[in-house]
Amino acid sequence: MPWVITRVCRDCVDTRCVEVCPVDCIYEYTGPPDPGIPNQLFINPEECINCRMCQSECPWEAPVEDLEIPAGFEDDIALNTLTLAHPERFVVPEVVDKPYPEFATVQANKQRWDWPL
Repeated sequence: MPWVITRVCRDCVDTRCVEVCPVDCIYEYTGPPDPGIPNQLFINPEECINCRMCQSECPWEAPVEDLEIPAGFEDDIALNTLTLAHPERFVVPEVVDKPYPEFATVQANKQRWDWPL
């Protein structure tokens, strides 16, 4: 099953997952401004090999297996499939070294999105 980067990534955009992905299936949107496409990373579901590397590396705990998406987060699956519909608008981002977020910051971000803790 492919993995999905959920809205927990929004505006946090840590690229540690990009660095460890063995197939470069994690993308950022680089197309024209679109209010329907948030500032986050996305996984191309056809390229994902279900290695789970992104999950273990993401400090925000944003990647989730598509079959384990919590109720209310199903829209995140559709957002990730935009990489299929408009591949010319997505690129594998460069890895940017960011400070690791504190546990309380990650928890506050999850609460922001009503993530089931």
